[in-house]
Amino acid sequence: MGAIQYETDYYGWTLEQAELIKSKRLDELDFDHLLEELESMGASEKRELLNRLRVLLMHLLKWQYQPEFRGRSWVNTIREQRRMIPVHLKQNPSLKGKLDEFMLDGYELGRGGAADETGLPESTFPPECPWSFEQAMNPDFMPD
Repeated sequence: MGAIQYETDYYGWTLEQAELIKSKRLDELDFDHLLEELESMGASEKRELLNRLRVLLMHLLKWQYQPEFRGRSWVNTIREQRRMIPVHLKQNPSLKGKLDEFMLDGYELGRGGAADETGLPESTFPPECPWSFEQAMNPDFMPD
């Protein structure tokens, strides 16, 4: 098996790296790119949690500040995020220790998104998240 280049055939490179690990030929591994990929995988899991919190918090803000536009699609979006966030945390329990940070960032992004989608000034929405993680995730909670 020749050295497949990471830059020219990513899929082939991943297969080759897996085979090298299986056969315990560690001295032939492309450690620099493997490290890069592992770090990227971790960042992807963080981005997914942040994005789901952003969507949830944005829709809770829209629900609260534009009651005249409340509808099934907003309810479904809120429910979907509330279902998927615990699954994602179960699959990535190390993220639980950073929930406060994710809530801060998710709210900041959600606040901006709510302003964009509603046409209301961003200053309409509280500068800090008015809900705890537990409250935002509570299936019986809808802000009024």
